[in-house]
Amino acid sequence: MSNVTDNIMQTETAQPREKILIVDDEHDILMLVNFHLTRAGFEVVTASNGREAVEIANRENPSLVILDRMMPEMDGVEVCRQLRAGNPAMFILMLTALDTEEQKILGLEAGADDYVTKPFSGRELVARVRSMMRRNKFETEVQVAATTSLPEELKPTDESGLVVDAERRQVWKRGEEVELTKLEFDLLKYLFNNPGLVFSRDQLLEQVWNYDYFGDGRVVDVHMARLRKKLEDDPANPRFIQTIRGVGYKYLV
Repeated sequence: MSNVTDNIMQTETAQPREKILIVDDEHDILMLVNFHLTRAGFEVVTASNGREAVEIANRENPSLVILDRMMPEMDGVEVCRQLRAGNPAMFILMLTALDTEEQKILGLEAGADDYVTKPFSGRELVARVRSMMRRNKFETEVQVAATTSLPEELKPTDESGLVVDAERRQVWKRGEEVELTKLEFDLLKYLFNNPGLVFSRDQLLEQVWNYDYFGDGRVVDVHMARLRKKLEDDPANPRFIQTIRGVGYKYLV
């Protein structure tokens, strides 16, 4: 019996679970989300207000933060801004009871990758979390030190001055590195690898977010706007990321 137990413990040790921070001031929701994610196999830590969330995130370095929009001490939007400024690689999923488009977009503009509206189903929440965690598993392990000087072999050869290095997951604009979140980079990479092709919002949700049966097209729109602010000289008149009215988006070389 002891050998069987040892083997189980060794397997668990060899495969560490993804860590998720849940932040909500409503105890019942906190415990409900904790239950669903723990049952799904994730390691969970919790916080009940915004300031505590920032402290725990800095200490625990979770792969994903599930963040309530309305909280005491510091609201979810401000927490999102602080977390995103310190860790662009962290996934942030915002929970909101505010069903207006303006309030949803506010969280996305602060740096959230996506949102879920209360009330929500445990199945939907776990599915969205798993979609995000799959991105961690398949992401390249190459780590490159950030630098403001572009290596000679990567200097742009056209007038755009934009270089996308898929292997290192880095982007430079005229020799300066552009800091993107994981989803921003994956969205840019997908368009960049398919120049001139037009993709609908639903297609991008399926290919980039891995959502095949739910998702809000506004999430795509806000991420496109964030990319344009970082990549375009004039975001209102984009050179690279073009909107095809009534259809979707495409990347121009």
